[in-house]
Formats: sequence, C-alpha cells, structure tokens
Amino acid sequence: MSQQVLDLVLGATLVPLGVVAYLIAAERVAPRERLRPWLWLAPGLALIGGILVYPLLKTVYLSFMGPDSGRFIGVDNYKAIFTDATLLSVLKVNLLWIVVFPLGAVLLGLLTAILLDRVRYERVAKAIITMPTAISFVAGSVMWRLIYTYNPPGTPQIGTLNAFLDSVIPGFVPKAWLIDSRFNNYALIFVAVWMGTGLATLILSAAVKGIPRELVEAARIDGAKEWDVFRHVMLPELVPALAVVTTTSVIAAIKVFDIVYVMTGGNYNTDVIATRMYSEQFAYQNTGLACAIAIVLLLAVTPVLLANRGAMRREEAWT
Repeated sequence: MSQQVLDLVLGATLVPLGVVAYLIAAERVAPRERLRPWLWLAPGLALIGGILVYPLLKTVYLSFMGPDSGRFIGVDNYKAIFTDATLLSVLKVNLLWIVVFPLGAVLLGLLTAILLDRVRYERVAKAIITMPTAISFVAGSVMWRLIYTYNPPGTPQIGTLNAFLDSVIPGFVPKAWLIDSRFNNYALIFVAVWMGTGLATLILSAAVKGIPRELVEAARIDGAKEWDVFRHVMLPELVPALAVVTTTSVIAAIKVFDIVYVMTGGNYNTDVIATRMYSEQFAYQNTGLACAIAIVLLLAVTPVLLANRGAMRREEAWT
C-alpha cells in the first residue's frame, strides 16, 4: 500500500473518531447548558474560520501590499483599479456583462416560460431549451469557440456561423467574432445567455404554474386583452421569481470567468474582473493587485447577494 493511500485511510478513520471523541469529552466537561451548544459548534466554527474567514482576512491584508507581498503600499492597489486605463476598461466590460446578460437571460426565460405554458409538448420543448444548462461552461465555451472560428475571406470557412452566413447571404464577409472588439463581447455574452436561459425558464415556468388560473380566466372573461392580462395579472405574481432570476444573473455576470478565459483568454478587449485577477496573480505575479481586485469583486457581489436573499425571503412569505 502506497504512502498516499495509507494517509488517506488514516485520515478517513482518525478524523471521524477524533470528532466523536471531542463531542463525548465536551458532553462530560460542559457543566452549563449554555456552554454545551458552543462546544458542539466549535469544530464547525473552526472549520469555517480556517476555510473562509482566515483566507478573507489574509486577502484583505495582502491587498495593501506590493507585488511581492513584502512592502506595505496602502491603498495604491485600489487606486489603480479605478484610475489605470486598462483596469477601467475591464470594469466597463464587466458593466456591459451586468447589463446585457441578465436582460437577455431574464427576457428570454420569461418569454419562453409563458409560451411553453400554452403548448401541449411543453415537456419536450422545455427539455430542449434547458439542455444547455446541463453543459459545463468550459465545454460550452469550447463548442462555441469552434462555431465562431474565423478564416480570412477567400478561404474555406470552417466555423459554423461564418459558413452558414456565407451560404445564405451573397457577398457576406466573414467576421472575426472573437477578435473584432465591435462585437466580440456580445458574442461571449450570447454564449452565457444561451447557457443561462434554461435555468431562468425553469424558475419562471414554475412561477407561471403557480399563478391562480381563476385570476387569469376572470380577466379574460372581463374582456382584457392578452397583453393586459400579462401586465396587470401575471406580471405582479411573477415579481418575486423575476427578482431571484435577475439577481442570480447579475451575480453570474459580475464573477464571469470560464467563458472569457476559454474563448479569448481576456484578449481583444474582453478582459473582465475575474480573468484580470487571475492574470495579475499567475501571469504578472502581482499578488497585491490581484488580492485588491478580489476584494472589489467580493464587495460588488455582496449587495446583490443580500438583495437575492431578501427576494427569496419575500417569495417564501408570499407563498
């Protein structure tokens, strides 16, 4: 038996036994009822502290240090994020993601959920629409990178999109979808929308099913048009689900990494916060700036997480 296997077996055996022994000892030495719960919680709190709290505090500390983490430079790293031209470009690209991706995913998910509620083959259609959700972001990105493949005009187009457009549009000039900065970010966002619409459809479809049919039928009997039924009857009932889907999409847009890293590597003006943080740490060896970007990313996501939590609580209260 190799040493690694032996260490694994010992760890899998000794750790549970150690926890059990600790809990038995805690029960015996806890003289007060108020102290006993804290002794039981101590292992979990220690684990959370080691996995979450300590790395967070260490990241905050390193964000005030220089590239080699050996010299204190104050808030210079944070100033660079909001003053350096290249880093400002990264923030602008992320802002584009925050606006376009949630808008596309939510609108398509809402439209699909409402339309599928009226067809007999709803299950089949929903399975097809949600299929991209089962694909990992890396696999989907590799697939779409092949679809977006570009060859110069006059040469055979092996990319599916350029080949299709060239066959149906006379005189079509192939586009470098992932290189041309006029539309490469939108091409990346489209991939995210394609992969995220399925989840939005599932959540919103469940919300549509939860709308009382009596309200919809009563509005139609009163002579309301379909748009009025949707606007005044269905939409107010869908607000909690829409809030959850929107905040979830915004969080995904803020911390997007896989699609950009696989398809462009952050080149051609497609760099986002997460990919720039990765580059600063592993390509440029600038630990201080990478940690500062990580903290900014955390601060950007936190309000959205709190909003999402509030929306989910309100939805539970209403249901």
